[in-house]
Amino acid sequence: MDELLGGHLRMLREAAATGRLPGRAELDDCRAAGALAAERGASVRALVEAALAMAESAGPTPLPALRRTVSALMEGYENAQRSALRQEEAARRAFVDDLLQGRADRLAERAEHFGLRLAETYVVAVARPAGAAGVAGSAGVAGAGAATVTAGTAQGDDGLAGEAEGTARRIEDALVARFGSHNVLVAVRDGMLVCVAPGSLTVANGEFTHHVRQAFAPGWRVGLGRAHRGPGGVVTSYREGANAIELGDRLGLRAPVLKAADLLVFPVLLRDRAAIEDLVTSVLSPLLEARGGPEPLLATLEAVFASQGNQTAAARRLGVSTRAVTYRLERIRRLTGFSPDDPTQRFTLETAVLGARLLDWPAHPLR
Repeated sequence: MDELLGGHLRMLREAAATGRLPGRAELDDCRAAGALAAERGASVRALVEAALAMAESAGPTPLPALRRTVSALMEGYENAQRSALRQEEAARRAFVDDLLQGRADRLAERAEHFGLRLAETYVVAVARPAGAAGVAGSAGVAGAGAATVTAGTAQGDDGLAGEAEGTARRIEDALVARFGSHNVLVAVRDGMLVCVAPGSLTVANGEFTHHVRQAFAPGWRVGLGRAHRGPGGVVTSYREGANAIELGDRLGLRAPVLKAADLLVFPVLLRDRAAIEDLVTSVLSPLLEARGGPEPLLATLEAVFASQGNQTAAARRLGVSTRAVTYRLERIRRLTGFSPDDPTQRFTLETAVLGARLLDWPAHPLR
């Protein structure tokens, strides 16, 4: 510390001898000394105590001179700390982008800096605020089964991005306080919060969801990927979580938390798009002839399937009478030739309805 504050001591001695206050160049030297102290890991308390000790040895130093030099030392120290935090945040964003895109640029080495051991199994949770657009896009879910997640950070208003970063930091601080810094990583990507946690630490996902519920307005949604090992596993889990959210939107699912493990049948269906289009067209296209359009009939089928065939419960879901549900089901049977009361036909109908929602039919007509 004496080496850093040599110039400080000379200024104090000169001020004690002449009464002259330190000039701009001398104060800049103090700021540089404070910055160097921060870079070397010295505490601000140690810096100030060393400066005051030197003032005692310099003789009767004028208080304004002491105040200016100590203030310049602390200003340099704080500026260096802010710069280090900005650099750390930039490195963190670059690491998260590389990790979630699978770019293997010294990932394991960089992961250790942020407390992650990529040889382990990890689960990625993705949280989307209410009203935000999905990240995977229609091609991600309705394509050939391989989801594509948009690269880059959140797009949009700078203030909104800053708010998301602040929310991510608060949630990460809470998770780190409970689980330790080597167990969780929370970041903002594509306008959503992303939480990476070990697969063995299942309670972390629940804790993350708890904080999301408190931070976001109603309408938020969380998608949970499955546990996968290694850097590639993190990418896969992230894509599964993001696509779970999009599937929930397309299927009109009400649950705010969606697990990719519970939705595995849908990517299977979509791997053969031609087959699912043929099923939807063959089974449901007669509903286009219904008075009022096919949507009320499709909604009735969804409510009946969600109620395990209980027409009274389905009527409550729809806000109509049980008689109306019975009438609609009979109308569906007459138009399509399929009845939800028959086990085999029920499966065909339910699969066709799910396919229609995934393909956004009939809003987007099929070829």
